[in-house]
Amino acid sequence: MNKAGSFLSKTEIMDAAEQTLRRFGPDKTSVTDVAKLLGVSHGTLYRHFPSKAALREAVTERWLEEQIVVPLEQIVNAPAENALAQLRIYIARLIELKRHYAEQDSEMFKMYTDVTMEAAELIQQHIQRIIDQMSILIDRGVQQNRIAQSAETGMLARTIFHATSRFHHPAHAYEWRSASSRQDFDQLWLLLEQGLTASVH
Repeated sequence: MNKAGSFLSKTEIMDAAEQTLRRFGPDKTSVTDVAKLLGVSHGTLYRHFPSKAALREAVTERWLEEQIVVPLEQIVNAPAENALAQLRIYIARLIELKRHYAEQDSEMFKMYTDVTMEAAELIQQHIQRIIDQMSILIDRGVQQNRIAQSAETGMLARTIFHATSRFHHPAHAYEWRSASSRQDFDQLWLLLEQGLTASVH
């Protein structure tokens, strides 16, 4: 590709960066590699992204949005008579997506893991998106009288997120191949469900 730098969009740069990251891996990919793929100088890319870290963060943010947040949003937007069951489906899907990409898209998942350690604000925004989605389901469950409102909805959602983090946080990816992992989640969910339904009539 040979494209004049002035007409290069951020989306095109991120597309090229993602392609390059998958080819060389996040550790070995440089801004120069991305520039070569686009047929421009690396200085052209710096006009859009001030550093390699900024480019990595932008690519990771888009990847998380498209591959994790959007599929989960589909669950939230689906009508359901039992929001408690829907909440379990949501968390199970979150776990399934993280495991899938850890195995099937290892380069991008590694970059996400690296960025988790380096870009606290980006990751906090991602976590908040998930907590906000879970809050909607909890609110729905309260309205259906299937979830007891024992605390503020956002706090409940955050607590559940952190309680289940072993099953979806990238720092625990090495544990996900354990034969007992799914059974462990089932047992945890039973405890969470007991707490969420306490005093529901």
